[in-house]
Amino acid sequence: MNDDKRYSILFVCLGNICRSPAAQAVMQRMVDERGLTERFFIDSAGLGGWHTGDLPDKRMRVHARPRGYELTHRARCVRGSDFEDFDLIVGMDAANVDDLRSRALTLEQQDKVVMMGGYIRQYPHYDHVPDPYYEGSEGFELVLDLLEDACDNLLNQIIQQNKI
Repeated sequence: MNDDKRYSILFVCLGNICRSPAAQAVMQRMVDERGLTERFFIDSAGLGGWHTGDLPDKRMRVHARPRGYELTHRARCVRGSDFEDFDLIVGMDAANVDDLRSRALTLEQQDKVVMMGGYIRQYPHYDHVPDPYYEGSEGFELVLDLLEDACDNLLNQIIQQNKI
């Protein structure tokens, strides 16, 4: 990464109303707290367009707020240009990753796609971030716990590998 280019991360889930906008908010706060705001661009998107233009799910916003996250992102679909525009594309589960890799046009684009579960360290029984949409409150809290852990590990790795 050169000095004038920001490292860009796109978080992706199915509809872009629960997991990926929460990941975006968690990562953005971590970047801001480390004084790296100008070095990163963080966004999120969904694989489907059912919720395009909507705010994140109200339940996710309610659970995120006490932790200091204001989820204001408006849902959007993954675009073909995202594979060129972003340095890293992070799927929340294996189905998301498979779908993203199938949309990539080159091997280089496929290599940009990783699974968020690969960065979870404090919760060894989880290899993905489960969709809380059909769950109760505990599902949304779990997602936030997993994302805080995974985003911290992911950010540390990016900083180390890219000497940011």
